[in-house]
Amino acid sequence: MQDSQIIRTEYSDVMKKSYIDYAMSVIIARALPDVRDGLKPVQRRTLYDMHELGIRFDKPYRKCARIVGDTMGKYHPHGDSSIYEALVVMAQEFKKGMVLVDGHGNFGSIEGDGAAAMRYTEARLAKITQDAYLADLDKDIINFLPNFDETEKEPEVLPVRIPNLLVNGAEGIAVGMATSIPTHNLCEVIDAVKAYMKNDEISTKQLMKYVKGPDFPTGGIVVNKDDLPGIYESGTGKIKVRGKVEVEEMKGGKKRLVISEIPYTMIGAGIGKFLNDVCSLVETKKTSDIVDISNMSSKEGIRIVIELKKGADAENLTNMLYKKTRLEDTFGVNMLAVANGRPETMGLKKIIEHHVDFQFELATRKYQTLLKKEQDKKEIQEGLIKACDVIDLIIEILRGSQSVKDAKACLTGGKTENIKFKSGISKKMAAMLRFTDRQAQAILDMRLYKLIGLEIEALLKEHEETLANIAKYEDVLNNYDSMADVIIADLERIKKEYGRVRRTLVENAEEAVYEEKKIEEQEVVFLMDRFGYAKTVDTATYERNREAADAENKYILSCMNTGKLCIFTNDGKMHQIKAMDIPFGKFRDKGLPIDNISNYDSTKEQIAYICDSEQLRFAKLLFVTKQGMVKKVEGAEFQVAKRTIAATKLQEGDEIAAVDVVTDNQHIVLQSKEGYFLRFPAEEVPEKKKGAVGVRGMKLKKKDELAHAYLLEEGADAKAMHGEKEVALSRLKIAKRDGTGTKTRV
Repeated sequence: MQDSQIIRTEYSDVMKKSYIDYAMSVIIARALPDVRDGLKPVQRRTLYDMHELGIRFDKPYRKCARIVGDTMGKYHPHGDSSIYEALVVMAQEFKKGMVLVDGHGNFGSIEGDGAAAMRYTEARLAKITQDAYLADLDKDIINFLPNFDETEKEPEVLPVRIPNLLVNGAEGIAVGMATSIPTHNLCEVIDAVKAYMKNDEISTKQLMKYVKGPDFPTGGIVVNKDDLPGIYESGTGKIKVRGKVEVEEMKGGKKRLVISEIPYTMIGAGIGKFLNDVCSLVETKKTSDIVDISNMSSKEGIRIVIELKKGADAENLTNMLYKKTRLEDTFGVNMLAVANGRPETMGLKKIIEHHVDFQFELATRKYQTLLKKEQDKKEIQEGLIKACDVIDLIIEILRGSQSVKDAKACLTGGKTENIKFKSGISKKMAAMLRFTDRQAQAILDMRLYKLIGLEIEALLKEHEETLANIAKYEDVLNNYDSMADVIIADLERIKKEYGRVRRTLVENAEEAVYEEKKIEEQEVVFLMDRFGYAKTVDTATYERNREAADAENKYILSCMNTGKLCIFTNDGKMHQIKAMDIPFGKFRDKGLPIDNISNYDSTKEQIAYICDSEQLRFAKLLFVTKQGMVKKVEGAEFQVAKRTIAATKLQEGDEIAAVDVVTDNQHIVLQSKEGYFLRFPAEEVPEKKKGAVGVRGMKLKKKDELAHAYLLEEGADAKAMHGEKEVALSRLKIAKRDGTGTKTRV
């Protein structure tokens, strides 16, 4: 048995090191793109695998399941869903500035529909991917690393010719950091790169003469143009994006708003949320000018139609949509990427600088490989040309040789000992031969038809071309301007073939100002039935239907339509509802479940008390719990803006039994489940803060709990029931708080 060594170390140090290693692994190997090719590892590996499988743009589509399986097995052992999701996003035109994968089948929609399963969809590389992302991989222009199990080689980075980080943007959440880079126009970015190459002292502001701002695939309007220079200088900031709204005239003088472009942030579930928000504006009476809304979007593009009433103010309604919905939204920019192996937040110029450095590195390695290849060709060509001049001697050497080794030794070193010559002159000439190894092998491999005159001319012409190529490649490698010209020419070609017009408008727009119609203040009656359906009606309607309303509804109270209602629940919470959020209408309208318009959850909470918020302003609230605790709280403590707050503090296992507005000249009667009644003056209950538990109001027997609390006015005749027996509360003797009370027998 081998001796084992125990290493003692501080546990916190081990945890710290392990967490840092994990965080860096997520940052570098998963979540953040590389500044050089603008790709995350999963994207890079998927594209390279498609290239290796030969799924080119001019070849048939292949099943996505095959691509995902091959990528996972060779390069990316992190689960098939992450690979397929990356593949799908690279094929979605509404998410990428330049689509990198040509998808065939259901790859999802802009409205948030997911792609079909990978066994149903097919894909192949897009033409630009093959042309500008994967070209020249055979020219030793990038480093290859071992894959996770060291059975394959994968590229450290793809030789991308365009600033993909800007063109396609990026989104990713790492550990403690996140990246969010908007998409940009290919033509503008290429122009900015060319400008930087001609003058590396150029400022960000000057670069923005070329890069106007983000160019989202969904179009839209960037409305804070003046903020962009600061954002592109620092690499962080907020871009305000609006949807494009057009006003169309209809028959009868009516108008309709047509949304043809949406903010990039609205992709997916945001469209459905927008439609719901518009409906909510109508339901809550924020506007009465919208007649109908319909989503007519198709493969041709977005078309959301909002029909308006005759005489409606279209401009005011458009501003309302900008203010009240996500038709105007914020895109948070954080241009974070991996540069030189470390995460770094970069501005526009820094990203372009990294890209240009990478292009010079690619071009240097490419032309070094090409130069070496041409120099090898030159060596062989010169040997063949020289051989043609002494072809008779070479034939004599070959015929007089006993082996290829002897012939090669003669051609390279002039060794004639083992070769038979016809004459001494031939032997002397053969001794003077000094071909290189490559030249000698080419001569030995040469076929006789190469001696035809035309073939010799072709060889001489090819040699001239080789010399020209060598001169060209050496010029490119030795001259910065020549290499820059080559890179710029390549960018121009890509721009010409794949460039498109800008989709997003960049401007300085005025803040959307929406003038809300002033609501006419009036008194209404809140009605809620035992099923939790709530509505408000005007007081005249209530008076006309008073008998039916009292019989059908559990909670009835008057309030102002501009006020708020407070709902106190058994778990010690207070929920607020704006009266305007409660449907106002006819007496026979069903109303809305109270759960839908508040944070109250009828499946978990029971209502103890409902009152008008204004009623609490100068009042005091009595809180009574099932464990017999009581307290008074100033109503002003419940004048808050939050929709839900803790109304009181409860002991473990306790619940609120009753809440009501109380005055000091009233009497309180507490009733327990076992039939004990205790009456005492309300002034004996101390006033506490809402965060206090309170004091004991009644001593309860074991397993007994409070069931009801009543407030008695002086001289009032009130009754309560215990079982089938009626108890006259006004006849109960007045005792002190914290007593056991009087037992009532059934």
